[in-house]
Amino acid sequence: MQSSRIAVFASGQGSNFAALIEAQRAGLLGDGRLELLVSDKPEAPVAQRAEDAGIPALLLRPKDFASRELYEAEIVAELQRRDIGLVVLAGYMRLITPVLLTPYAGRIINIHPSLLPAFAGKDAIGQALNYGVKLTGVTVHFVDGGMDTGPVIAQRSVVVLDNDTADSLAERIRKVEYELYPEVVGAFASGKVELSGRKTIIREK
Repeated sequence: MQSSRIAVFASGQGSNFAALIEAQRAGLLGDGRLELLVSDKPEAPVAQRAEDAGIPALLLRPKDFASRELYEAEIVAELQRRDIGLVVLAGYMRLITPVLLTPYAGRIINIHPSLLPAFAGKDAIGQALNYGVKLTGVTVHFVDGGMDTGPVIAQRSVVVLDNDTADSLAERIRKVEYELYPEVVGAFASGKVELSGRKTIIREK
């Protein structure tokens, strides 16, 4: 299992996936290589992004399987066949079960539009605006069995402006996501991310 071989999971437009593709083209993913897209929505635009980039895609409808576990077992088999070592969640709108979590413990990461542990779960940007915080941001974290509860790998802040709407704040947050996620993915794929308990260190070399 090589951490340099990357599978990206996505369900929608795939804008973070597109940012990773561009980072790879620019040589910014270190030793990392995007080897597979996994999507639970075969009709989603992200599938076309993979095709355009020449990246193989595993497109599966969960409803075609008798259980979530069987659905994920099919995915795990493909990940193992391709010797995938890092799973990158990029707008994948499903909770991961132990079928995938167990064999890939410490090798699944996610990006979330808040400074966790604040505003976990759905509509993090709306939560931040409703709470009235002056600072929010982006978190890249390991995935565990909870909802956005895994150890933090990296965070970057975004100032909340007095006149911000959900759309205006989301636009600035997305720009940060497109910078931060490739940085972390590249560091992980190059063996620079170390986890001890809940503390993560990204080594420079």
